[in-house]
Amino acid sequence: MTIRGACENEMSSTNIGGRVLLAILAACSFGLPVFAQKKQVRVAAASDLQTVLPEIASAFEARTGEPVEVVYGSSGNFYAQIQNGAPFDVFLSADSDYPRKLEEAGFAEPHTAVVYGLGRMVLWMRMNSYCNPERDGWKCLLLQEVKRIGVANPKHAPYGRAAIAALQKAGIYEQVRAKLVFGENISQAAQFAESGNAQAAILAYSLMSSPSLRSGNKWEIPMELYPPIEQSAVVLKSGQNRSAAQEFVKFITQGRGHELLEKCGFWPPERNQKTP
Repeated sequence: MTIRGACENEMSSTNIGGRVLLAILAACSFGLPVFAQKKQVRVAAASDLQTVLPEIASAFEARTGEPVEVVYGSSGNFYAQIQNGAPFDVFLSADSDYPRKLEEAGFAEPHTAVVYGLGRMVLWMRMNSYCNPERDGWKCLLLQEVKRIGVANPKHAPYGRAAIAALQKAGIYEQVRAKLVFGENISQAAQFAESGNAQAAILAYSLMSSPSLRSGNKWEIPMELYPPIEQSAVVLKSGQNRSAAQEFVKFITQGRGHELLEKCGFWPPERNQKTP
């Protein structure tokens, strides 16, 4: 199993020869890495899966012999890239809307979209912060010392939309609106808080198993404050390994992968949405 980062978005043409630049641009045509030619399951995954998907991919490869290559990012960006022909076999979205739309538009195999877990959100602050969210909840965000709050960009990240909905339902959105700083995805929002560039962040519960976040203080935001985060998988038509892709989706919804998702903090799809 290999996990590669996305290509750089910007390159200086003054320092790169013409032919080299063209080669790099070809490799980055969708903002994606170049996949090896060997047969494998190529997965576009929402960033909240970074703590659990490597273990799932390893377990799948050990069971089937099929290697898995994963790229992480925001669901909305992947949705756009897939429509432009990005060569993925499976899309693991942080919501169910994007996979459904891909099915309807003919970019995904019919009737393959399935919910693999329900996402949860937390308010997170560093251990030495001005406030303990586990004790004081939303009140932490209203403190003058909290100047910036990391949130995933609601334009293309389902967790960002859920965070805004929660703030609105809690009645504090207008009070904290000017403090919000948007990460490209939920992992970047976490980096803002980890580095101290933001004093707090609204993050995916699944990221709490990351060593860099485990030492902080967290408060789980009640699920009734935001729309259900139904995270869905779908098999894509642009992929070259369709049968293995279908097996991988089955693995994370019914097999060992499903168990690992629950261990990492995802509720099973059948769970009552309003159960705390």
